[in-house]
Amino acid sequence: MRQYYIDWVRVLAFLLLIFFHCCMPFVQFNWEIKNTEFSPFLDRLVIWLHQWRLPLLFFVSGIGVNYSLNKRSLLSFYGERFVRLFIPLVFSMFFTIPLQVYFERLQRGQIKAGYLEFYPSVWKMVPYPEGTLTWSHMWFIVYLFTFTLLLFPVFGIYKLNFIKSAKKKLDRWCKNLIVVLMTATALIACYYVLYLKWPEQGSLLDDWFVFIFSITLYFLGFFFADLRSFFETCEHHRKLFLVSAVVCIGAQFFFFWGHLEWRKLASPDSIYLYGALNGLLIWTTILTIFGFAKHHLNFSNPFLVYASEAVYPFYILHQTVIVATGYYVTQWHLPIFPKLVILLVLCFVFIWQLYHWLIRPFIMTRLLFGVKIGKREAVVAMIGPKAASDTSKLS
Repeated sequence: MRQYYIDWVRVLAFLLLIFFHCCMPFVQFNWEIKNTEFSPFLDRLVIWLHQWRLPLLFFVSGIGVNYSLNKRSLLSFYGERFVRLFIPLVFSMFFTIPLQVYFERLQRGQIKAGYLEFYPSVWKMVPYPEGTLTWSHMWFIVYLFTFTLLLFPVFGIYKLNFIKSAKKKLDRWCKNLIVVLMTATALIACYYVLYLKWPEQGSLLDDWFVFIFSITLYFLGFFFADLRSFFETCEHHRKLFLVSAVVCIGAQFFFFWGHLEWRKLASPDSIYLYGALNGLLIWTTILTIFGFAKHHLNFSNPFLVYASEAVYPFYILHQTVIVATGYYVTQWHLPIFPKLVILLVLCFVFIWQLYHWLIRPFIMTRLLFGVKIGKREAVVAMIGPKAASDTSKLS
């Protein structure tokens, strides 16, 4: 039976990510484009969202790996991951993300050229910031693809029937509230060992805190995906997990985030408190989200069906659209919150139009933006309709 609440969590998590990036021009933290004024309220909202939005997505991605491996062979799984992760990544780096770099440099007065004059600089293959080539927000896909390659032995072992049977015996442990909560120690340990020495970069290399922290959540999602008691515990104790998350939020704001200098305050003297609070905050937030989703969102409807397919192209396009649109919106003489609302509306309208009319109907654009296609559609996309027809006749 399909667990629709997991689809809802995935869709809502990606929509939240779009909201998060729409806020970024209006906060004091560095980003591609900036408004002349910033909002202290949005500063604090962004800090809070930043802690758990991507950990949640890595955890959901791990769940997706588990379900995918249950339906296909290991080689078929890796072929699908190459098509859905690597191809959209390369396409985005060369054909959509450069627009972000262009508007960033345009706003900062670093260039005055038109986009057609600017674009060939991408093909000089010089990495950003010295050059134009960057994976920008697609670093998330880079990490997912890398994690998938590194965990090949784990996924291979998982396919063995006796391993699956042995793992099911662990299901009863997930009924224990303490066992589920204690999983947060793995995340807390990452803060204690890695956070100060390797601050967040998203650069893959020399980014050990984010890398180890994220692959841990990716593996945890994969591990817990087929343990029914885990999600039942999330649902049964959802209110307790919510209270725990709120307490951690309050403590973090009191000790760190309220000063808007949370990186400095997470010093060698305070990293143990900061790491414990943040690790527990992230884990209990994930448990809360799945608990309430399982209780209230375990159903399907036409929106979920449509959005489940659309969400990946939305993710690929969203930051480019936000930067390009935000470049103009931030120049308007309006208060911050009307600008934010306008940016959100324009972003969703533009991306939906691109997805619905240019990506969804065509095999090639579906392939380039990571939308699932059937086996025959994949052959058509790679070798052309005539060759695909000849191949089918031979078989």
